[in-house]
Amino acid sequence: MKKLLSAFLIGMGLTGAAMAGPYAGYDRLTVKADHRPSVLAASVWYPAGTPTYRGLVGDNAVFQGTSAYVGAAVAEGRFPLFVLSHGSGGNMDAISWLSSALAMRGAMVLAVNHPGSTSGDSSPRRSLRLDERAADLSAALDALLNEPVFADHVDRSRIASLGFSLGGATALNLAGLRFDRGAYADYCATMGEDGQDCVFFAKGGVDFAALPEGFATDMRDERILQAIAIDPGMTYAATPESVGRMKMPVLLINLGRTHLFKAADVGPDGSNLAARLPSALLKTIAPAHHFTFLAECKPEGAAMLAAEKDDPVCDDPEGADRAAVHKAIVEEIAAFAGL
Repeated sequence: MKKLLSAFLIGMGLTGAAMAGPYAGYDRLTVKADHRPSVLAASVWYPAGTPTYRGLVGDNAVFQGTSAYVGAAVAEGRFPLFVLSHGSGGNMDAISWLSSALAMRGAMVLAVNHPGSTSGDSSPRRSLRLDERAADLSAALDALLNEPVFADHVDRSRIASLGFSLGGATALNLAGLRFDRGAYADYCATMGEDGQDCVFFAKGGVDFAALPEGFATDMRDERILQAIAIDPGMTYAATPESVGRMKMPVLLINLGRTHLFKAADVGPDGSNLAARLPSALLKTIAPAHHFTFLAECKPEGAAMLAAEKDDPVCDDPEGADRAAVHKAIVEEIAAFAGL
């Protein structure tokens, strides 16, 4: 029996050293969503009760993965829940460093892959359907709260939306922020080539004078009681009426004092959303820039990206330590959410 177990562990890539922990728990959910033609892939990270085996989540040729106890029992108790949205071209497992860290601090994190806006499936046209992104997370929240093994551990008085980049806009959208199609078209016309987000959408043939109706839909989910947005997009197009109505606590995190992407600046040199929201807290983490949020890169990651003429997402500004920036992000979120 011991030989069989040993062979199984070796086959899984697991050894005694690999089982060292502790790690957060990790599992997957299949979410049925009426607004999508097929089911959504979702994940949930949580404080682990009984450890299982070690899995490596989000690992690939460029980025380091995050260890987890796959399918572990949930620890006793009720925990705050973060509903997490990835950025354009990202995916839920690629930002597992954040989900894992929050779970290790005593929270649960629910995330989805947004069809049409995820890794290998990032369409400029489909990414502008902001209502679909928000609806993905509302549907995932429905599924989680109908799954007793997880639902019984959720503190429903402490559910927060959380997102990065375009996912930051989604997090704010779930909290009640609405976006104006005309205002976004004006922003893109003003920014020109300096509006990297607009350039991306234009490459997909987007007509800024005819943005989808879903861009401006009210997607407020009443279960969301706090919002956290890291370098959020779209805030130049936030409607003044919805800004004024957002009374809930909001944490905005800007990465860097100068901005690689102007769209992500919510301070006085950008959209100034932080000053306009009734109950917003703005934190700046520097030195860093937009890409510093992404997972830590493997030693060969930067060279691989350069060879493929891809975005230099492994390159950080001078003096930046990506691991330290990640730790600072977690600390800011934990302080805000009372973890």
